[in-house]
Amino acid sequence: MNLAGLKIVMPSTPYDAKGLMLSAVRDPNPVVDLQDHVLGGTRGHVPAEDYAIPLGVADVKRRGTDVTVVAIGATVPKALKAAENAAAEGISVEVIDPRTLVPLDLDTILESVSRTGRLVVVDNARLTASAASEILASVVQQGFGSLKSAPVRVAWADVPVPFSAPLENRVVVQEADIAAAIRTVLA
Repeated sequence: MNLAGLKIVMPSTPYDAKGLMLSAVRDPNPVVDLQDHVLGGTRGHVPAEDYAIPLGVADVKRRGTDVTVVAIGATVPKALKAAENAAAEGISVEVIDPRTLVPLDLDTILESVSRTGRLVVVDNARLTASAASEILASVVQQGFGSLKSAPVRVAWADVPVPFSAPLENRVVVQEADIAAAIRTVLA
């Protein structure tokens, strides 16, 4: 994200993958298309006809009023499940998928945070120097007055990902981690 001149897209659905890829190919600037390996094999509706998703336009996947959750890549489905479970407890969670990390649609995120007053940023990467860190820092810098509580990042621990599946599940972001962060910003 800090390499000047590159645009970066990171889709979370097959539909977004095609639309962002077509926009990336047509853009006169260099665009990096990051495909989250966890989403490999994901199925979803993809129209046969051409369509483009504009770079730099986030998608509000779920509307909410209590907490804004910005989720990236493979964390989007997990955030949506956490939001659904939170709704059963009377917590209204807005889930935003940036889809494009550069340019970042910070306006959509700031507008949401101005309504909810709370922010959780979820990234399928290590905590230190992650996209979640940049998004959280940008919101604190530009929307600090809107925050009712300290924002929270949910990302991998700063350790190598273990080969063992049970140990890997302790490192990578899980739905329960997102749910705990939602409760933390509401406390």
